[in-house]
Amino acid sequence: MKFVKFLIAGALFGVVMAKSEAFSWFRIQEMFRFQSFHMYGIIGTAVILGAIGVYFIKKYNMRDLNGNPIMFFPKDRSTKRYLIGGTIFGLGWALSGACPGPMVVNIGYGYLTMIIVFGFAIVGTFLYGAIKDKLPH
Repeated sequence: MKFVKFLIAGALFGVVMAKSEAFSWFRIQEMFRFQSFHMYGIIGTAVILGAIGVYFIKKYNMRDLNGNPIMFFPKDRSTKRYLIGGTIFGLGWALSGACPGPMVVNIGYGYLTMIIVFGFAIVGTFLYGAIKDKLPH
């Protein structure tokens, strides 16, 4: 029962992804070919809202649901790993046509080949968990 709020948030996220067409491989392909502003507008809006959220988290020293402080890595340590992680994420996104959120929305829409992509995303998550202690965090 305590996870109902997360199910509701996930369902709302899926509806927003579907209505904005952000789950569409065609829209993603348009973005990577610089043929349409549609996805850039969606991503730009998300970046702006995320920046506002981080500002408030830092300003009011907000905590997570368990009461733990929300920590941010110092900028001098993060640039290289963000570039490497972003490149890996971007390559996977370009090759599969979906990032993690739209992947699940595509499965919900009946694009069952996305189950393969989702399966490899799960494998990648487990591999990260297996080697995370050896990575420079």
